[in-house]
Amino acid sequence: MTTPPSRTPARGWVVTSAGTTVNLCLGILYAWSVWKGSLLGTPDHPAGSAMSGADLGWTHLTDAQATWAYAICGFTFALCMIPGGIVQDRLGPRTGATLAGLLVGSGCMVAGWMQSYLGLILGFGLLGGIGMGLGYAAATPAALAWFGPRQRGLIVGLVVAGYGGAAIYISPLAKYLIAHYGLSGSFIGLGALFAVVIVLAAQFLKPPPVGYRPASAPAAATTAATSITSTDWSIASMLRTWQFYGLVFLFIGSAQSGLLVIANSMPMLSKAATPGSFLAEHAWLLASFGGLVNAAGRIGTGFYSDKIGRANAYLVNGVLSAIALLLTPLAARSGRPELLFVVVGVAFWQYGGGLSLMPAMTADFFGAKDLGSKYGLVFIGWGIAFFVPQLAGYIKDAFGSLDNAFYLSSVLLVAAVGLSRLIHRPLTTAEQQVHR
Repeated sequence: MTTPPSRTPARGWVVTSAGTTVNLCLGILYAWSVWKGSLLGTPDHPAGSAMSGADLGWTHLTDAQATWAYAICGFTFALCMIPGGIVQDRLGPRTGATLAGLLVGSGCMVAGWMQSYLGLILGFGLLGGIGMGLGYAAATPAALAWFGPRQRGLIVGLVVAGYGGAAIYISPLAKYLIAHYGLSGSFIGLGALFAVVIVLAAQFLKPPPVGYRPASAPAAATTAATSITSTDWSIASMLRTWQFYGLVFLFIGSAQSGLLVIANSMPMLSKAATPGSFLAEHAWLLASFGGLVNAAGRIGTGFYSDKIGRANAYLVNGVLSAIALLLTPLAARSGRPELLFVVVGVAFWQYGGGLSLMPAMTADFFGAKDLGSKYGLVFIGWGIAFFVPQLAGYIKDAFGSLDNAFYLSSVLLVAAVGLSRLIHRPLTTAEQQVHR
């Protein structure tokens, strides 16, 4: 076994940058509210009526219909994290990320070519979701393999920040493409772009050589690592612990609140802003702002979770976001769009932070070996979380408001925060005997 280097090789940072680049394309999911705003029916053009102009061939959808492609994409994404993790662990990250580029790109193109609700489900929802699962499973473990536990939160934050930050540029770009080339043009153009960029970035996702050991942590950081396991648990052993299922629930609680906001940010701002005002005409700004805060939350939370602990970071983020969720309906009706930016910003930060905390907690609890497969199983919680924004669509169609959906989301997040105060890393049989 080789001696740990005094500092991480430059190659580790190249892999981290490549992983961030892959996620900057996969994050198209977080700009979905831009397409949703163009797909929703209105009193003048109700659901089921045909579109015209650049969107000729498309029909307007209900809120629930316009959310299904988003929800199916997310759930498929989560399910495919499991085979994606296996591909990453056995065939390497390049293979998974290359397949991701081809699938996400072709999925967007299929959605554009079919010009239908079915096309959105098959293209964006299924093909896009499969590609995202394969690519996301490759990027983070590939980067983490180069770094030790003391930098785990920060590195995860940097890689997954790409996924969260994607909405910063995709939202205005999609809005521009829809306005000038229609829904089909936006899907086909972005699909081609993402296929090229992801496949190229994938070639830089190189795992460390056999026997490589990450740079050693300072003595002060290694002597008190009681919250980090020194054992690489097997998948079977992990599944027999209650902590695994606890992490899945923590993921559900953290993710569902952010996904609810992501799915509805642009329509909320369109209604909250004064008709004809700058914000009403540029409602995509809330999605881009959310993407910026989402990305910052991943890096920021990853950084301070290395300092104060993952559970404490989850507590801080979760409590503030639960309060923001309760205030969101009030902010949306206040006539002051800046208040909507504040509460949505808090929700986006917490959501982004959760996506840096969960892979780090998985590695802390069960070890970094085969992390792609382990995190793929924990990631099921993120997929399950998509049922909340989908339920919200039915709530809005039935009651004309999303208020109850936000209240439900807040309750679920509070329950997850409560669990975060109880969960701890599992002890091996040897450790349990020592503590007896």
